[in-house]
Amino acid sequence: MNADSGFPVEERSNGALAARTHGPVHVIGAGLLGASIGLGLRERGVEVTLEDLSPTTVALAADYGAGRVRAADDPDPALVIVATPPDVTADVVERALTRYPGAVVTDVASVKLAPFTELTRRGVDLTNYVGSHPMAGRERGGAIMARADLFVGRPWVVCRDHETPAAALALVEAVALDLGAVLIEMTPQEHDRSVGLVSHLPQVVSSLLAARLVPATEQAIGLAGGGLRDTTRIASSDPELWVQILGANRESVVELLDAFTGDLVAFADALRDPGQPGARRRIADLLSAGNSGVARIPGKHGSSERFTSITVLIDDTPGELGRLLTELGELGINMEDLRLEHSPGAQIGFAEIAVLPEVAERAVADLVERGWRTL
Repeated sequence: MNADSGFPVEERSNGALAARTHGPVHVIGAGLLGASIGLGLRERGVEVTLEDLSPTTVALAADYGAGRVRAADDPDPALVIVATPPDVTADVVERALTRYPGAVVTDVASVKLAPFTELTRRGVDLTNYVGSHPMAGRERGGAIMARADLFVGRPWVVCRDHETPAAALALVEAVALDLGAVLIEMTPQEHDRSVGLVSHLPQVVSSLLAARLVPATEQAIGLAGGGLRDTTRIASSDPELWVQILGANRESVVELLDAFTGDLVAFADALRDPGQPGARRRIADLLSAGNSGVARIPGKHGSSERFTSITVLIDDTPGELGRLLTELGELGINMEDLRLEHSPGAQIGFAEIAVLPEVAERAVADLVERGWRTL
């Protein structure tokens, strides 16, 4: 028994900690999130069964080790995790609650208010339903991109109301904790407003910015550097999925886009005639507000600590990056983050390494002494 949750758990023969989650767990939707959940739970010895409308998708997820395809004579699950696209989440949750009346049902859709509102409108008994959302993903989806560690250190929002049984809440929280996530409780309204700001608005802005590159010349694109790559990285996300997400959270996103458009108009008006009184100050204030905003983004392990970047030039040959990382370890320098960039048309790259400010000067001196070139 797990002393914290009161749930039975499977013993692990390899000495690893026993899982908080008690199975069997049934995952409906064997794409990126569903398969990643399955992989993570299977690593902890939890029994996982899989289901998907696509036989190929569910077979692929099973081949990767995310669980086994559910059989007709399998016992009912203790927990059902719905990992389907947002436009069918409410339908699948309702069917799961009906099909498995003794199970707790959660979903991992990226919007929480729309399915909750629709299920409530239909009069569905939501006693055993707990909405949740892990803030994790990748630019490409599908079981082939799934990872057991996808949720490690990432926020996992759990939405409950006053009628949610403690045991149901504990089971959903157990999954998040077993997968290494950080639990956060929010109402569906709070969740959708928050993800609208930190996820949905950035997706729209990134995609629209990247769309400006379509008519650009090859010569212009060849000048692209880290700034463009940083701001357009998520623009390669699946348009079909994002149409569903943005449509389901349209009120929050439209409100944010209207405010963002106002800032753009104000910035453009000031820049159109920088000589007019107050124009330069308006430009500076908007840019400074950006400094203040980015300073609030959590850093490593959720901390607000800021880091100093060191750029090291690396020859584009096998083993050079490994040698750099090895020597950083030998020098006792803890690398907080790493970003790589190649120089167009040259056999050289740039490794931008984030370190604590107090070790930056020593790190540069030690690396130069070992023959590395820094910027």
